[in-house]
Amino acid sequence: MNKTVFDQMNETVYHEQLENGLNVYILPKAGFNKTYVTFTTNYGSIDNDFIPQGENEFIHVPDGIAHFLEHKMFEKEHGDVFQEFSSQGASANAFTSFTRTAYLFSATSNIKENTETLLNFVQAPYFTEQTVEKEKGIIGQEIRMYDDNPDWRVYFGLIENLYKQHPVKIDIAGTVESIADITKDHLYTCYETFYHPGNMSLFIVGPVDPDDMMELVRRNQASKEFPEPFPVERRFPDEPSEAAEKHRSLHMSVNTSKCEVGLKMPVSDKTGTEKLKEELAAGLLLEILFGKSAKFYEKSYNEGLIDDTFGFDYTGERGVSFAIVGGDTDEPEKLSERIKAQLMESKEGQHITEESFSRARKKKIGALLRAFNSPEFIANQFTRYQFNGLNLFETVPVLEAMKMEDVISFARTMIQEEGFSSCFILPKESA
Repeated sequence: MNKTVFDQMNETVYHEQLENGLNVYILPKAGFNKTYVTFTTNYGSIDNDFIPQGENEFIHVPDGIAHFLEHKMFEKEHGDVFQEFSSQGASANAFTSFTRTAYLFSATSNIKENTETLLNFVQAPYFTEQTVEKEKGIIGQEIRMYDDNPDWRVYFGLIENLYKQHPVKIDIAGTVESIADITKDHLYTCYETFYHPGNMSLFIVGPVDPDDMMELVRRNQASKEFPEPFPVERRFPDEPSEAAEKHRSLHMSVNTSKCEVGLKMPVSDKTGTEKLKEELAAGLLLEILFGKSAKFYEKSYNEGLIDDTFGFDYTGERGVSFAIVGGDTDEPEKLSERIKAQLMESKEGQHITEESFSRARKKKIGALLRAFNSPEFIANQFTRYQFNGLNLFETVPVLEAMKMEDVISFARTMIQEEGFSSCFILPKESA
């Protein structure tokens, strides 16, 4: 078991890669009451083209299958796993993102029992054609529910504008039509390929003894048989640099219009610390340009152009890099143009000053230091960073070493006019 001390963060992480390929990370947190455990596979909604375990040719599976598989994992022949966690005093959950599927629990007692339950249910799939058909109706209702959610529609409407080929443009849950094609065999194929321990990580954070917990995981995994670890081969379509569509408007039952502006960015080949610096530069740039202390925000808010729904986000995952900025507004066209102008001007170095950079960096460092007091934040973010070849505990030291020039360089390199798109949700009566 390897021990890494992050002096600046006052944290110690224990790590071991087991013989079956599983990476186990343990972060003891003395003085905390709650323990949080995640069991995560490096597999998400965009991983639809791959070579199955034991085969040589690429296959394509229906959209939404990673999310479908997540739902089905909780159902076993003897009943629902949620009840088992509940009887042991734990709260369990799961989520699917573009690139990850995570199963997790939090508890203040019975940590070893719940960790065994987590490992055992994720590593014992049970699918039948009957239960798969039943699930299609349940997930179909979920998809329709999100179709009626304006915030969800504007978000995925914008991503669909940005990307022409890449599967990130497809809703994580898929469509009613795509999930109709999912079979039991599809689920087992995806499970056997992506749920191998060599493609997964277990992360434990809380008031635990690392030696005891690591020994428990070792014993649990040694009692099971798995094929030899193997690299998963994925394939993604070529994606043009420009946005697929410049604009779309949707009409829904909203009182106030929604405006979101997206910026598709080039995908760099940076890795490690340089990749981390790039992601942090994106966040700092957006904070400098659109944060609540920025002149843009103050002016737009005082004019009534934006309200407290206004915000921004950056996504950098496998093969995709994009920023989204916007919120509710009575003047979507005006807000859209102002956001684009602000970003394009920053490409020329405007709006980025030593003062604004220092303020944004201090705010980000403060937010991270507070977040490190949350076991949930650490467990959820650690695996995202790890799967991307980054280290969560390097974020603060890297931030402290960054210069204003790093943000300006990011803006000049990543902001391209051809990458802009916008999506509006407009009240139905304006149709």
